[in-house]
Amino acid sequence: MLETPPILTIQRNFNRPDAAKVAKLVGALTGNIADCLGGRGALDPVIKPLADSPEGMRTVVGPAFPCQNAPSDQLGAMAALAHAEAGDVIVAATEGYTGTAVVGDLMLGMARNRGIAGVVTDGAVRDLGGIFKVGLPVFCAAVNPDSPSRTGPGSAGLAVDIGGATVHPGDIVVADSDGVVIVPQGLLDMVIEKLAQVRVAEAEMEAKVEDGLEMPDSWRALFASDDVRYLD
Repeated sequence: MLETPPILTIQRNFNRPDAAKVAKLVGALTGNIADCLGGRGALDPVIKPLADSPEGMRTVVGPAFPCQNAPSDQLGAMAALAHAEAGDVIVAATEGYTGTAVVGDLMLGMARNRGIAGVVTDGAVRDLGGIFKVGLPVFCAAVNPDSPSRTGPGSAGLAVDIGGATVHPGDIVVADSDGVVIVPQGLLDMVIEKLAQVRVAEAEMEAKVEDGLEMPDSWRALFASDDVRYLD
């Protein structure tokens, strides 16, 4: 006789990154983090901060607590809210479904009260006025006032596919006005090491542009090389 599968599967304990190391990414631009990852790491750009949200709602850094939600359902998000730790970022996958919201202002308010750092979803949210009052950073694909069900199936604390990437529990979420970048936990030390170099290089180039730089010498060398064929 086949066993009836549970409507909800939860992994409560997993390896989280060292908080002091995660803190070293606070204030880093997502573009710089992506550069540390070889120019990759961003989720689908449809996932972005809410339009007109204040600056305090447009940045978040923290360990990912992923959850899977069936389309038009929020059971996984409920489980994530109940089991995530302070400082975690709930990453709510919905298979890209935006036909209903996956969270609204009340759930986000409870998440704030539990110390959750923010929410990222490839789905929709609702209750914008209330969300702005809550003040929790939210990155989503859409806004839709329709409400979800709570019937599952869903999961929390397990890896999810979202925005073209697989997010594992304990990966690091770095998000700002440009979008959301995921740092695999195993690459955190490498990213921290490279970040200082990227910031120095960025600052040097910004200074050169401010001083009137029109084109780097490396570009001029490329365009003058045999690797380029001119047709006129």
